[in-house]
Amino acid sequence: MYKLLRSILFNFNTEAVHHFSMNSLSFACKIGWLKKIISNQFSYQHPSLEKEVFGLKFSNPVGLGAGFDKNALYLTELEALGFGFVEIGTVTPKPQSGNEQPRLFRLPKDKALINRMGFNNDGVEVIAKRLGEWKRQRQSPVNRQPQSVSKQATVNGLIVGGNIGKNKVTANEDAWKDYEICFNALFDVVDYFVVNVSSPNTPGLRELQEKDALRKILANLQSINQQKENPKPLLLKIAPDLTNEQLDDIVDLALEVKLAGLVATNTTISRNNLVTPSTEVEAIGMGGLSGKPVQKRSSEVVTYLSKQLKGQIPIIASGGIFTSDDAKEKLEAGATLIQVWTGFVYEGPAIAKRICEGLV
Repeated sequence: MYKLLRSILFNFNTEAVHHFSMNSLSFACKIGWLKKIISNQFSYQHPSLEKEVFGLKFSNPVGLGAGFDKNALYLTELEALGFGFVEIGTVTPKPQSGNEQPRLFRLPKDKALINRMGFNNDGVEVIAKRLGEWKRQRQSPVNRQPQSVSKQATVNGLIVGGNIGKNKVTANEDAWKDYEICFNALFDVVDYFVVNVSSPNTPGLRELQEKDALRKILANLQSINQQKENPKPLLLKIAPDLTNEQLDDIVDLALEVKLAGLVATNTTISRNNLVTPSTEVEAIGMGGLSGKPVQKRSSEVVTYLSKQLKGQIPIIASGGIFTSDDAKEKLEAGATLIQVWTGFVYEGPAIAKRICEGLV
């Protein structure tokens, strides 16, 4: 059924279809009995899928990566589709519209996407308020006792991560200030944080992956974090285009500042080995490539990081995950959790359920 629907939807603008589909799902989930049917159809629970990672209890290891629900608008709907966790954002201090449209492109022959969204989001104040309201609506009377948001979210099911970044107009030397603003504003309404310095769509952002620049950002956040009564897990998302030497620097720094985990990987700037004609790819222009073309490199990075870390820090794997076999590949490479994104677009709303069934 979804293949037929996909063949129709793929005739329209990619970003417009995304909003249409999610708004339609949101409308359906506002009807109690219909939401229950959706949840029963697309959710899959099994004790063997439950995992405790960096102090959080995940109902299953299948998450949705950042960039899909940038503004925390669809958490209820995504939970109904069976995801164990959802990463919102990337969130920046000030709202920004992102790059000019069109900025999201399909490469069906490669089961891939190219995006140059540019951190379009409503800004941290609006998103923090929205998340707070969402959590209050979910919180039953028994859970209204003073406790950390992480524990509340664990009781209620869906784990929510906050992916944070810097505004386009912020100079790299001041980037640490933007990350601090987002960290403080979202602290009480997310369960873990991911520092995003690996998107190719904000000019100069990837330069922050260099060890000294990254240390300034992470050490500052961790200093603030450790002063809190209930510190939150702090993770770093990295690009697939790093060399082994750069990955070694990431490992050293992760251990030095005591990161809770790493997310590997973001989109790639590479255009190698695509089936789509080069003329079409060149016409699309700049942007991060995701989907099947990233699968192999992402798994290589996970494998390398896992060997270097020797189990000291968990890894969330992302990149080219469409099926349970793809998920198993990442888990066998050393990942603890996995995230889908492009696979959701190509495989449809049952992707989390199918992966979970396959893992069991």
